[in-house]
Amino acid sequence: MQDQFAPLSAIRIVLVATSHPGNIGAVARAMKNMGLSDLVLVNPHQFPSYEASARASGAADILDQARVVTQLADALSDCHQVIGASARLRKVSWPQLSSREVGEYAVKEVAKGRVALVFGREDSGLTNEELDQCHILGHIASNPEYSSLNLAAAVQVFAYECRMACNPLVPDGLGYRFDAATHAQMEGFYSHLEQALTDIEYLDPAKHERFMRRMRRLFNRAKLDAKEVTILRGILTAAVRSAPKS
Repeated sequence: MQDQFAPLSAIRIVLVATSHPGNIGAVARAMKNMGLSDLVLVNPHQFPSYEASARASGAADILDQARVVTQLADALSDCHQVIGASARLRKVSWPQLSSREVGEYAVKEVAKGRVALVFGREDSGLTNEELDQCHILGHIASNPEYSSLNLAAAVQVFAYECRMACNPLVPDGLGYRFDAATHAQMEGFYSHLEQALTDIEYLDPAKHERFMRRMRRLFNRAKLDAKEVTILRGILTAAVRSAPKS
């Protein structure tokens, strides 16, 4: 069976001239959270670093296999598509995609070859010369009054969108699971509810049809399962048993 997350192995995260080694570790952690593993560093200020390892928090393997190069072109030489992350929309001729569109595009394009997501310096991003090496710009729709994201946070957003583009499914067997209540079970519950509310003298005989119609709409919206119907009927039985006898 084909691994639905296989495309993630062909998506490379490239960090250009990262100033703070802790950010490199945080990026490695963000990558591992989302199943990415290919990290290339272009002229990092300090690497390897204890601070990077400490911030990686369980993603040391990402740091151990990270490549360090001196030129952005070296990080991109084997890539089919290059997407540059930009904190702001630019008046340029490059195609510009939202972070969600980047995830969908990257996952689709790995069928043709490796895809790189390039992130610039913490304080100034990518230079125009570095942007010239990108085919597409990716933009995170953030608060326009404060659009600057921490480097690792930006990587996390794009990595998340790449993972979501793989259409992840909740693993079978997790969560609360019972068969949906059948029509017969629901009709039995409604009859029981009406009788119980009559027995405890809550239901107004003159308005019971309208009231029960509202109860049907309420519980139909809830989409009860068989176990929940059993629980509710048990509550009704206990309520009738405990009600004062006139």
